Amino acid sequence: MTTIRRSTAGELIHLQSIELAAGALFREIGMTDVAGHPPPSIETLERYRQAALAWTAAGPDDQAIGYVLVDLVDGAAHIEQVSVHPDHGRQGIGRLLIDEVDSWAAGRGLPALTLSTFRNVPWNAPYYARLGFLELAAGELTPGLIEVQRHEAALGLDPAQRLFMRREIGTDSVRG
Repeated sequence: MTTIRRSTAGELIHLQSIELAAGALFREIGMTDVAGHPPPSIETLERYRQAALAWTAAGPDDQAIGYVLVDLVDGAAHIEQVSVHPDHGRQGIGRLLIDEVDSWAAGRGLPALTLSTFRNVPWNAPYYARLGFLELAAGELTPGLIEVQRHEAALGLDPAQRLFMRREIGTDSVRG
């Protein structure tokens, strides 16, 4: 059984290893530059943890198997990163993490979840669309999302391969 809980300081290094393992999947589809991106630093993960904006998916042994990081961007909960170790992929763990963020955001009166993702990677935009996220047109990007887009481009992510998506809080997480 998987549980979702707040991330702990002692597991941050393990969250990095989850990110590296998940990133390796990009190598398999020829996106070696993405696979080579380093995971968030311990300091960055600690900032999210201290701000109570980091959740961990833990397996039956309470070991981390996935995680999600959230920023507040223009009044919405922006999913900065969600990663699941490939050994635990395709089990609904990413959905559980996103639904936890949805519940958290609902409790704070936030209207939506947002994220940026790769347009043509099967476990990215098509997956999020199945979870109720809708693509935002360029004219729908808020100033904060435009800043996220600039930051991603500075990191070497091609804006033409990326898109922004939004899901209203409380949207049914499974689409047919």
